[in-house]
Amino acid sequence: MLDQNVAPPAPPSPSARPMSRFMRRKPVERLVAETGQGSGGQLRRSLTMWQLTMISIGATLGTGIFVVLGEAVPKAGPAVTIAFVIAGLTALFSALSYAELAGTIPASGSSYSYSYATLGELVAWVCGLCLILEYGVSVAAVAVGWGEYLNELLDGTIGVTIPAALSAPPGEGGLFNLPAMLVVVLAMGFLLGGARESARVNTIMVVVKVGALLLFCAVAFTGIRAGNYDPFMPLGMAGVSAAGASLFFSYIGFDAASTAGEEAKNPQRDLPRAIMLSLLIVTVLYVLVAAAAVGATPWQHFEGSEAALAGVMKDVTGHSFWAVILAAGAVIAIASVVLAVLYGQTRILFAMSRDGLVPKVFSKVNPRTGTPRANTVLVGAFCGVLAAAVPLGQLADATSIGTLFAFALVNIAVIVLRRNRPEMPRTFRVPLSPVLPLIGLGLCVWMMTRLPMITWMVFVGWMVAGLMFYFVYGQRRSRLATEPTTTTEK
Repeated sequence: MLDQNVAPPAPPSPSARPMSRFMRRKPVERLVAETGQGSGGQLRRSLTMWQLTMISIGATLGTGIFVVLGEAVPKAGPAVTIAFVIAGLTALFSALSYAELAGTIPASGSSYSYSYATLGELVAWVCGLCLILEYGVSVAAVAVGWGEYLNELLDGTIGVTIPAALSAPPGEGGLFNLPAMLVVVLAMGFLLGGARESARVNTIMVVVKVGALLLFCAVAFTGIRAGNYDPFMPLGMAGVSAAGASLFFSYIGFDAASTAGEEAKNPQRDLPRAIMLSLLIVTVLYVLVAAAAVGATPWQHFEGSEAALAGVMKDVTGHSFWAVILAAGAVIAIASVVLAVLYGQTRILFAMSRDGLVPKVFSKVNPRTGTPRANTVLVGAFCGVLAAAVPLGQLADATSIGTLFAFALVNIAVIVLRRNRPEMPRTFRVPLSPVLPLIGLGLCVWMMTRLPMITWMVFVGWMVAGLMFYFVYGQRRSRLATEPTTTTEK
């Protein structure tokens, strides 16, 4: 019973009210209950664990090894294999946290939703900005590299290439990167057909690109020369660290399965398994391919190459046949990355729109296909224009910093949810918590400090613009602000 002699608590002071708005959290129970209850319709549960794993592999495998490898090798030399391992370990600690939260909070918003349930609306908004940077910009970055391999394929098969004016962005000798925009439009078309249908297409693409990488290893290992590994670390640990920070871009996407929380048939069981399995497969392939590449070709030859693996094939075999085969695999591989990452971006915006933080158009679902059609078209158009106009290197680094920040928040969210809601059922638990999440947090922060100052300037500018939008639009239209809730978070 309440003590009748105790005076009621005083209302919060005006200075406290704004902070309470920014710190308001969406209870886990409400967040999960709202899945499938958006005003624009609900997503369909149709994805199996195998398809979820393929989505994560599809979003991850290809970008770094086909595209960014050519920029990382000149920084680290043969020690690029260590850089891949460092980036992979950084991803692993965060993957453990993702696996726990994905099994506990099976919603489409990925780390945005996890932050909303644990750290509050303002932090969730910041996380959402990072995810938009991660997914939206990485679609454009991957699409830029796709054009390089398309030209390799065209040159090796019919002897023509797309003119530089139409295959490179401004600042790199071109006016407009037409292939980059084309692959984004193709991916958008597949996504409009439905999640299950696009997942099937993605699975086929993943099988093809894994086969292409294994073929590369088989050919490149025949041309390995021990002298190419000496000196192993020509630019020291500083070069390895810088390469590791850039190569973290190669692991972006392992969390893509977590964006499918509302379309998985059994999310609590399948999401953690898909995240961990995809990261393991991708890391093993990356290290094998990198070791074969730098062993077969002197590391100095990688300078400025965005189609590095095709060049290695030419060096090893002396003719272009195998390079053409690899280029064909890369065209399919990188297209699957665009498809899977674009999928993740649309589902994150879907979740943010359902919460009222971005316009409702992003959460309207087509009743026939069960997909957010307007969302997909708008995101595809934006990413296509971005891919056509901005150089690869700038896009890759901007994507990495947004991803690292989002991963850092996920590691914090695991610790907070364990403390606040220890009784919640969890299908996967991070071992040695909070030690491993804290290590993951520290590694993310460390790798962020390895990125160049221009990347930080872009990141800060993006955050400032995003926060202005939140204060003008999001905080007033948030469902937590406009709709009453009877569920409170402890």
